[in-house]
Amino acid sequence: MPFPPLHAFRPTPTALRGTATVAKPLIDAAVVSAAYWLSILLRFEGAVPQPLLGALTRAWPLVLLARLATLHAAGAYRSSWRYIGLREVDRTLQALGAGTLFLLAFRIGVGLFPGLPAVLPAVLIPFGVILIELALSALGVLATRAARRAWNDHRELRAIRSGAREMVATLLVGAGHAGGKVAREVLARPDLGLAPVGFLDDDPSKLGRVIGDLRVLGRVDDLPAVARDHGARQVLITLAHASSRDIRRIVETCERAGLRTMVLPGLSGVVEGTVNIARIREVAISDLLRREAVHLDLEAIARDLAGSAVLVTGAGGSIGSELCRQILPFRPDALVMVDRAENGLFEIHGELAGRAQPDVRLVPCVADICDGARMRALMARHRPAVLLHAAAHKHVPMMEDNPGEAVKVNVLGTRVVADAANDEHVGKFVLISTDKAVNPTSIMGVTKRAAELYVQALAVHSATRFMIVRFGNVLGSAGSVVPTFRRQIARGGPVTVTDPAMHRFFMTIPEAGQLVLQAAAMGEGADVFVLDMGPPVRIVDLARDMIRMSGLEPGDDIEIAITGMRPGEKLFEELHYDDECAERTGHPKVWRTPCRVLPLHLVCRHLAALRPLADEGDSERIRARLKQLVAEYEPWPPTEGRSGTAGVTVAEALG
Repeated sequence: MPFPPLHAFRPTPTALRGTATVAKPLIDAAVVSAAYWLSILLRFEGAVPQPLLGALTRAWPLVLLARLATLHAAGAYRSSWRYIGLREVDRTLQALGAGTLFLLAFRIGVGLFPGLPAVLPAVLIPFGVILIELALSALGVLATRAARRAWNDHRELRAIRSGAREMVATLLVGAGHAGGKVAREVLARPDLGLAPVGFLDDDPSKLGRVIGDLRVLGRVDDLPAVARDHGARQVLITLAHASSRDIRRIVETCERAGLRTMVLPGLSGVVEGTVNIARIREVAISDLLRREAVHLDLEAIARDLAGSAVLVTGAGGSIGSELCRQILPFRPDALVMVDRAENGLFEIHGELAGRAQPDVRLVPCVADICDGARMRALMARHRPAVLLHAAAHKHVPMMEDNPGEAVKVNVLGTRVVADAANDEHVGKFVLISTDKAVNPTSIMGVTKRAAELYVQALAVHSATRFMIVRFGNVLGSAGSVVPTFRRQIARGGPVTVTDPAMHRFFMTIPEAGQLVLQAAAMGEGADVFVLDMGPPVRIVDLARDMIRMSGLEPGDDIEIAITGMRPGEKLFEELHYDDECAERTGHPKVWRTPCRVLPLHLVCRHLAALRPLADEGDSERIRARLKQLVAEYEPWPPTEGRSGTAGVTVAEALG
């Protein structure tokens, strides 16, 4: 007969649970027995009368039965000792008290009725022994459970400290009832990565007191000094019923001190025991999409980028930096990062320098895309096979006030980069555009459309393959609605929405980056690519989602204020023109729209006329000239009902 394999001897989870079920009463039996005999020794000061010793020995099982039966009836063996709390302590004390009442009732009953069977006097227990045994049993039973929890907490803390997660020194603001519960929970949950250093509270009577094992270190106004003295890097607000004014004051104090601020979602739920503190987190961008995130064909992208030189303009911005992050794993020969803002360029270069393989050259270049000589020199030196043009002015209301700058960068700057790519024989050029370029009502939208028209016209005469990608609104990009809503929620509101009927198509920054790389991989030239982003989302619904994800209730905790449409905005965005025939690509979530192309000489004539107007900053003449180039341009405010895509999916809108 073969010997059973080793895994046959491993205990199953059911067996382990059965062992724990038996072990708990055995441990309590040992504790109660020790308490019983110790109480006898204390009661008789170590000299137990010999005639009484036999009776006390025979009474021992009765004590065990009373204790274990009442503990079992109270559910003491159904709860986990690893997470014992005040409720379990209260339940255990009630069970021990009930057992003592039984022993006292038994002792009194036997004394009142001498005619009971003769065996009963043999198990009489002195009143002093019963009372001393209660105190010792309570101490011992609770000590075993506390020791089990302490050991579990020690193991979890050791596991966390040995892992990769950093424990962040955290100040708690609000030393009331809610703060005490949060402090105890945080100290018991090292997996949260929070290392609380103390409380701040404006109640003078609490200063210096210890609440939940943490000392009240000062007032809220003392926050910068306390944080500096104790090395705190973030603040957790533990005020269950703080007013908007209080929240704003705390957040502003934290911002001045350079500290991150967090609020526990549903703090009142923690006090009531209905919410777990593990829900502390910032809102994830993907939570707001109301659809599954799109994942594109990375194999095709890898074939296009591996071993090639890639140049990214606007590399320090939200989209440009994400492009650089996504390009790096494909191991290009060189990643040339171009931006005129040195700070953003410094940040992305520093981030990628620690991750790049030795055979990937990272080349940060401070350069202005409007400087033709500089752009040609960069392309001649690095010979990029792929150029991703992300540099642009994108803020709609701001460009309404600065149309000349929008023309210089979005139109004339794009022409400079595209001409340099054509002259230096760049293989592929991808222009990052926007859905606001379709039937534009804003300067930002019409200048991006003018850039599209120039790139499409140049593609007819060039060996470079020019492609265009139209984005929806990019969640989380600099200056977008999500960071704005976050700041407003952190300050206690109100959250501002321009119009309750306003809809937008949304995508995440990673999705935007992947769409650009996908277009570069499969574009043939003069094509416009868009991502299937699902149905458009109402901005007011996005605001409500973010408020609720912060553990607050719209209207009750945070107000939503309707401010009215801003210059350049329209209620609904569109993804293509009526005469653009959309078609599916090899990827089910990416659509291609071959576009009508204007003659290059006609586009060049309009751009030549725009140049002096941009230098002069004549807003009305700039708008008039752009209207001649882009006939669909309707300067703000737009005609009502212009867009018909509200509530329609991208797939439906395209065809």
